[in-house]
Amino acid sequence: MLQHVGLNSADELFDSIPQELRLTRNLNTPSALSEIELLAGFDKLAEQNRAAKRTSFLGAGAYQHYIPTVVDHIISRSEFFTAYTPYQPEISQGTLQAIFEFQTLVCQLTGLEVANASMYDGSTALAEAVLMAERVTKRTKVIACGAIHPEYLDVVTTYVQHAGIELARAELDSVTGQTSDVADLIDDNTAALVVQSPNFFGCIEDVAALAEQAHAAGALLIVAVTEAISLALLRSPGACGADIVVAEGQSFGVPLSFGGPYVGLFATREKYARQIPGRLVGEAYDKQGRRGFVLTLATREQHIRREKATSNICTNEGLIALAATVYLETMGRRGLQEVAQQCAQKTAYAAKQIAALEGFSVPFSAPRFNEFVVRAPQPAKELLARLASERNITGGLPLSRYFKDRPNEFLVCVTEMNSRADIDALVEGLRS
Repeated sequence: MLQHVGLNSADELFDSIPQELRLTRNLNTPSALSEIELLAGFDKLAEQNRAAKRTSFLGAGAYQHYIPTVVDHIISRSEFFTAYTPYQPEISQGTLQAIFEFQTLVCQLTGLEVANASMYDGSTALAEAVLMAERVTKRTKVIACGAIHPEYLDVVTTYVQHAGIELARAELDSVTGQTSDVADLIDDNTAALVVQSPNFFGCIEDVAALAEQAHAAGALLIVAVTEAISLALLRSPGACGADIVVAEGQSFGVPLSFGGPYVGLFATREKYARQIPGRLVGEAYDKQGRRGFVLTLATREQHIRREKATSNICTNEGLIALAATVYLETMGRRGLQEVAQQCAQKTAYAAKQIAALEGFSVPFSAPRFNEFVVRAPQPAKELLARLASERNITGGLPLSRYFKDRPNEFLVCVTEMNSRADIDALVEGLRS
């Protein structure tokens, strides 16, 4: 190679770099390790990550659920793990069928007729839903309820701030923790009302009532769900009148992984199918009547339609969507309901025990699923830091991270992974 480019040594490749800028000593890197030594080194490093081994009551958009071992086994098979990115018409029948099954499951969970092949994550799915509502209604005002995950709202703001869309905020009822009446905010220029349920504070919203108010003004109702397991227990958003439902599917067999990759769910009513972002796999039959699967809707049109294109920022999360599909098929309807019931029942127990502690309270009265706000007698950030250092418990999320006016409040999440002993340890830690 050197001879081909007319050089005599590798050093000559760097002749253009001044001598005083060159590194003349050896790099400060350790010598080569054997595989045994390398794995032992990784184990030693992992032991330093104490937070990953703590009892955890963190939620707020990323949830710790049990993942059956079959999920990892199936998605690690080479035909899935190395499959060609599912953009093109020549995509394999196996991958297309897996996506079709995923779409079917999302429709069943959300109570809507059409779901796409998945999105990047829940937050970008919500932003795409807002843009879709503007396309459908030709209106430019969107009302976001006050208890949507703050990071989801940040993503939505990023998408709409230069798109000519006005983003208004609805207030939170300080007693119930639900969205206040929005009738005064909705007008004839409102494209959509956006609500999260269960909301960021863990409260279940009255989706049907909000849908009625939105539809009375000709607006759409968008429902966001960060804890997708709740769909197994609560009445589906579609049945409550939602026009678009987006969700974060991480709870369905996807490990926390320090923040990703996750998978966004996106479903809508059939009459809006051509405005849905991303891809949609459909079922078809050949001349011999044999069933097959095809990309019936693929919005790769930036080069033709440009600003009118409905394509979102990325391909679908094919492998993660597969993990969610395997999880849902493995658990089945009864298994999902069992997980959801455990979450709700254990959360009810935890909230009751904490509310009974002197100086502590659970401020919101609305029904909850697996998260709730705790008001402490001292700054929550300091309290949680002591729980972590003295009790080895991650007790929740301090709300001061997002709301400076809530210094003493923190968000607690309980899933099927938290035993009664874990909950009792949290309560005792708070008591002490």
